[in-house]
Amino acid sequence: MTEATFTFRVDEALKAEFTQAAKAKDRTGAQLLRDFMRDFVRRQHEADEYDAWFRQQVQIGIDEADAGKLIPAEEVEAHFAARRLELRRRLEESK
Repeated sequence: MTEATFTFRVDEALKAEFTQAAKAKDRTGAQLLRDFMRDFVRRQHEADEYDAWFRQQVQIGIDEADAGKLIPAEEVEAHFAARRLELRRRLEESK
């Protein structure tokens, strides 16, 4: 892996506090910054993957609705009313 230098400006007080905090963790500022960068990139990839999955799920729903594959509102309401009733029953039993 080739390495590159990353240069940026930061407030002197922040730099001093960061350096002190890094030393307290037995790390250098550069080590922590690399860790932070890796974590940021990993989280960004995860967010991008989730966004792609979510968009795909929405498109599937749109396509199914366009094809007429819908569940009547009454059926959905009855299903969740039954689930609420079952949950209330279980809560009463656990008292």
